[in-house]
Amino acid sequence: MSDVARLAGVSHMTVSRVINEPWRVRAATRERVQAAIETLGYRPNSAARSLVTRKSHTIGVVALNTTLFGPASTLHGLEEAAREAGYFVSVASAQRLTTEDLRASVHRLVDQSVDGIVVIAPLRSAAQVVGALDPSVPAVSVEGVELGVVPCVAVDQHLGARLVVEHLLSLGHRTVHHISGPRDWTEAEARAEGWRSTLRAARRRVPAAVVGDWSARSGYEAARLLADKPDLTALFVANDHMALGALRALQERGLRVPEDVSVVGFDDVPECAYYLPPLTTVRQDFAEIGRQSIRVLVQQMTGETSVPTSHLLAPSLVVRASTAPPTR
Repeated sequence: MSDVARLAGVSHMTVSRVINEPWRVRAATRERVQAAIETLGYRPNSAARSLVTRKSHTIGVVALNTTLFGPASTLHGLEEAAREAGYFVSVASAQRLTTEDLRASVHRLVDQSVDGIVVIAPLRSAAQVVGALDPSVPAVSVEGVELGVVPCVAVDQHLGARLVVEHLLSLGHRTVHHISGPRDWTEAEARAEGWRSTLRAARRRVPAAVVGDWSARSGYEAARLLADKPDLTALFVANDHMALGALRALQERGLRVPEDVSVVGFDDVPECAYYLPPLTTVRQDFAEIGRQSIRVLVQQMTGETSVPTSHLLAPSLVVRASTAPPTR
């Protein structure tokens, strides 16, 4: 560390701060120290540093069902943001979406002496576990339920759905059908409520929603049920994978997209631009979710704030070729 300090032209304490509390060091100084660290190949001994600082410099993340695009992308955004802030990440995945599994995952991380915990908890049933976390452990809930005791960082799913419905109504569609995500998922509930309330505000009929499970198969089966509806000219699907299945089902029924039915998804997965036709969808900024979550957590861990403050991030509508004015 002394060698790094001499090469960078700073004090030993400044090098220590860059390593342990990088947010407290000016960007230019931090970059100079980091360049010296790379030049000398210096690597701090994390075990020794933990003994001195009594901090593990590790953030624990509880992740639910990272096989899905949303949770997986959120986890990636968190890992990137944590690394930029100088923290390691330890992930505890809950194998089943149950309160017991979530509680066990949290306890595993606490036993590792993590400095703080991020819970990717898009299930309403997970809220009681998040709310019961030890208040001495800094924590943030991502895409969860607003509890008031733990800060929550989330995308405004209600707004995303409103953007979809307003777009379709502006094209001239009389109403919008909906394939929702599974019950108990807060994101699915918020998207469905946004769809429903926007139609009601526009004094349009609200059709019965069909419930899916986020998979392309469920989107396919749901769209087969809707395909024979005489007023089906616009379809809002709660995620892009289900939308892919819906596109296939509509095609098999002889319905053209967007000439006969306009279709909109949610998430903006990378493959969306290559669907046939390219899919209009709602984009969520998962990198920003990660940055905001880590920022809020670090503020708690460093004592900058003790008041839980939640952050709602705005999504954006990406218009592609799967939507058009109705022809019938």
